[in-house]
Amino acid sequence: MEESLRGLILKEFPHEEVDIRTYSPGTLAFLGDAVYSLVIRTILVSKGNRQVEKLHNETTFYVRAEQQAALGTAIYDLMTEEEKKVYRRGRNSNPYHHAKSSSMDEYLQATALEALCGYLYLQDRTDRLMELLREGVLRTDKKRKLGPRRPAMTMTGENEDYE
Repeated sequence: MEESLRGLILKEFPHEEVDIRTYSPGTLAFLGDAVYSLVIRTILVSKGNRQVEKLHNETTFYVRAEQQAALGTAIYDLMTEEEKKVYRRGRNSNPYHHAKSSSMDEYLQATALEALCGYLYLQDRTDRLMELLREGVLRTDKKRKLGPRRPAMTMTGENEDYE
């Protein structure tokens, strides 16, 4: 079995073990923001080579607070009690600021999703993280850019299935 990215990072950069239950929601969200962004960027780049500006614009659409809030709300019913607890801690955090382009409620819902992403990442529960994000994308992706790739069109205009 291949080692997780987190495991590889911690092997190369030794650290003290910390009980992740002691992390503040802000700390979990700080890391979760990067994890969520990496997932979205990976999905978009896997769709094919495009101009960086287009990738940036699409990424921005999916990582903004409004979209994250919608995704978090959409998967709340799928969360375990432990995950809901982390999510609620993130939602109930007391940030010093929020993005001007979103309401405080959207910002807190986005922070909740990011805290959950950070928490699952720190636990090396990436399978569970991906399960929740996959279902959230299915439930909220109005642009339909994150789902499975469409089959390629051949020169004759017929679809070919990917292997």
